[in-house]
Amino acid sequence: MTFAPHRCLALPLVLSIALPLALLSSCASVPGAATTRAQPQRLPFTYEAGQNGMYNGGVRAILQDQSGNYWFGSHFEGVCRFDGERFQCFTTADGLSDNQVRAIQEDARGTIWFDNGVGISSYSQGRVAASTARRYDATDAWKLDPSDLWFKSDESVGFNKFELEPGVYRFDGEAFTYLTFPLPTKRAADDGYSLTGMCRGQGGRVWLATYEAVFGFDGTAITMIDGASMGLQKYGRVPHVRCVFEDSKGRLWIGNNGVGVVMIDGARTALLAELCADAADADQSLLRVFSIGEDRDGCIWIGTIGGGAWRYDGQSLRQFGERDGLTTKDVMAIYRDRAGDLWLGGKGVFRFNGTSLDRMY
Repeated sequence: MTFAPHRCLALPLVLSIALPLALLSSCASVPGAATTRAQPQRLPFTYEAGQNGMYNGGVRAILQDQSGNYWFGSHFEGVCRFDGERFQCFTTADGLSDNQVRAIQEDARGTIWFDNGVGISSYSQGRVAASTARRYDATDAWKLDPSDLWFKSDESVGFNKFELEPGVYRFDGEAFTYLTFPLPTKRAADDGYSLTGMCRGQGGRVWLATYEAVFGFDGTAITMIDGASMGLQKYGRVPHVRCVFEDSKGRLWIGNNGVGVVMIDGARTALLAELCADAADADQSLLRVFSIGEDRDGCIWIGTIGGGAWRYDGQSLRQFGERDGLTTKDVMAIYRDRAGDLWLGGKGVFRFNGTSLDRMY
């Protein structure tokens, strides 16, 4: 389905916008000052369950910045920066808006931005701060620029009283503008269109994953890929999208929790099981997909909950687990750094060496 950006009620500029800090005792610090660790062998995350047994997926975001530093965002233990020698760790005590870090991005000025469980935060010149200024007066002013950054709504799920409808924030280097998705009125109050993932594609197109659909914006029109467009209706299934990735060939990979991977290549749409016979015999973890990436050889990597990682080379699947050095069963992040090396995040951080995985931190 393709829509032109739509018009919505314009609202005035509003200033809007945590988990308790107890999980990062080794990173605790006075507000505004980071704690330094001398031992870089392991990230100082506990990976322990949260309150009331809340699931902890470990590392769910990775970024190598322009200076070569690595950033690791956690499920609810803050974020850590590794400069090649030491870790610096930041939590709400240091200025994060929330201890959950879902995505990490860097802008053209070198500022690091964190898409938190609640709100948005940044790191610049050694300090972390929550960003609170928002624009709600141009919700249909969809624009696209190579330097844009994109963020979910300010709530953990759904939208707040200023956002009013499902959508995303676009940061143009100066302001965060809230943009609403082109949804029918009956769907405009649905929390199922909360952002779960984002990626850039060919020509700068941005792909925005939500639980119930993926939205693509090429600077002119917005395309919505829902369950019907994914071909799930013929199987009596519905999407629950957790990640989206466009590979070097322009194919779109959509990872779902419950129905696995959908691949879209032009007019062709297929489930992973339809692409590869091995998928039919694989364990059920391939149905719970939370991250997707591509290595330097063009192989597609799939991160699961409970089954480690899988690599698809275009013909066959191979599972990577403990025997391959991947000691985490949950892979929440897959990231390719500036040198082309592939990193996996979960309960620990791992780097692919060409045949197996080495635990780095």
